[in-house]
Amino acid sequence: MRIAVLGAGHVGPVLARLALAAGYPVAVAGSGDPARIAMITEFLAPGAVALAAADAVADADLVVLAIPWHRFGTLEPGMFAGKVVIDAMNHWPPAAEPLGTSEEVAARLVGAHVVKTLNHVAYQDMEPPDGRAIGLAGDSPAALDVVSEFLSRIGFEPVPVGPLTAGRLLEPGGPVFGVDAGRPDFEKLTKEMS
Repeated sequence: MRIAVLGAGHVGPVLARLALAAGYPVAVAGSGDPARIAMITEFLAPGAVALAAADAVADADLVVLAIPWHRFGTLEPGMFAGKVVIDAMNHWPPAAEPLGTSEEVAARLVGAHVVKTLNHVAYQDMEPPDGRAIGLAGDSPAALDVVSEFLSRIGFEPVPVGPLTAGRLLEPGGPVFGVDAGRPDFEKLTKEMS
């Protein structure tokens, strides 16, 4: 399975390193010319290939959105059709709108299979994963299976929390945002709030 990580800031390189260590081929894309991030990628995620976003997504089986929320609107929605897409983005400050970020992502990326995960753990707490419980929400059982396998293989313990609307539990202000909990406590926290 080929992974495309969109975002070369804090979260993207960490996820690229974890995926590479698990044996996945990884492409990383930033905004603009891939030559701008080639050296950063080589240093922060040796083995990953810096590509333009469209090229990275075209070749990927799984796409991770690890870009700042305000940049999401600059992406070309059509290139994600048929792809499994992880929404690891957060709205800062927490969104006042009635929809969670992943619901907005799914509405814009028509034809993509969106799963909310990896956004509730700070990038500096992702390495090493050490079997840390990590929530995921989505409407496609097949996409949830793909993402669960990916999360397990890179070292997390995936904990499904429900459909995509339940992704709000993982966002800033949610019961598990920034919380380091084992599976039983994680499940308890999310069930109390759902």
